[in-house]
Amino acid sequence: MKGTAVIVGLGLIGGSIGLAILQENPDAEVIGFDSKEKEIRLAKAMNAITYESTDLKQEIERADVVFLCTPVFQTEKLIEQIAEWTMKPGAIITDVGSTKKRIMHKAKRLTDKGFTFIGGHPMAGSHKSGVAASKVFLFENAFYLLTPGPNTTENQLGELKRWLAGTKAKFLLVDPDEHDEITGMVSHFPHIVASSLVHQVKKVHSTQPLISRLAAGGFRDLSRIASSDPVMWRDITLHNVDVIKKLLKGWQQEMDQVIKILDQKDEEGIFQYFNEAKQFRDNMPILQKGAIPSFYDLFVDIPDYPGIISEITGLLAKEKISIVNIRIMETREDIYGVLTISFQTDEDRQRGEACLRATTPYEVFMV
Repeated sequence: MKGTAVIVGLGLIGGSIGLAILQENPDAEVIGFDSKEKEIRLAKAMNAITYESTDLKQEIERADVVFLCTPVFQTEKLIEQIAEWTMKPGAIITDVGSTKKRIMHKAKRLTDKGFTFIGGHPMAGSHKSGVAASKVFLFENAFYLLTPGPNTTENQLGELKRWLAGTKAKFLLVDPDEHDEITGMVSHFPHIVASSLVHQVKKVHSTQPLISRLAAGGFRDLSRIASSDPVMWRDITLHNVDVIKKLLKGWQQEMDQVIKILDQKDEEGIFQYFNEAKQFRDNMPILQKGAIPSFYDLFVDIPDYPGIISEITGLLAKEKISIVNIRIMETREDIYGVLTISFQTDEDRQRGEACLRATTPYEVFMV
């Protein structure tokens, strides 16, 4: 499928969309725009775009599809700008923001002019940011939520999906209000909780410096998303204030109930609290990609001798299995002195597990 796509914002998401489009449609023209010249140069070097934008207005006005891959407040400003321009007949404008109600409200300025706007939210990401972290398979098997306007046709939806076919994502249509309720619960609220856990540790760090070493393992996993871009999460939070406040009030009530159980030293109540959470969590499809980036870790119980890490990584390299991070964990609540290897996908992790089980005598496991 030939045509012209314009990607505004060449970060992790914008770069990954460009890679997916060009892999599926090598004859397509993908024009990239970003305020950072470094990101543009890197996007071209990675073949995430074919051309750099020299006149954004002119290129958007001749585009077949426009992807607004910017922070949500910037997306609102872009929508206001584009509403003053003209668009090619049949062209589609879409975004990738984590909130949809305000974006869709702002997009009425486009649809009132007869333009086609379809809200979008690919529910996949990474703990890394910038176009350098882009992957052609970032969205593979992830949910890609679409919030079409009231006048969007099936043909227009189909056209956008064809442009995104290379992502291999699973498309779902949702109402904007419903979208913000759901993502508030499974994405925005957990980011605040993760950040609050880090603040709790920070408060005692000055008097208990050892805590930074001991807060490994489970704490690291629970709080990892707190390392996400604070500017992006500031904007997302302000875009979804009402939902997040409602969830936080519910969280306060939940914690009050826990305190009550502890005050009563209610053994059965404490057991049921943990057990019900375990049962519900164990039945969730946690291996699927969702709103919070997944981290595919493999643990290897290795002996302490020189060259052991290069031995392990060499075995994986021989099988052409890519890793994104490697570290030795000194302390973990239930795992001691193990090598932790992080993979980009669950498939890579499974291949790594099979490789190391077949070629080494060491214990290899996932948690």
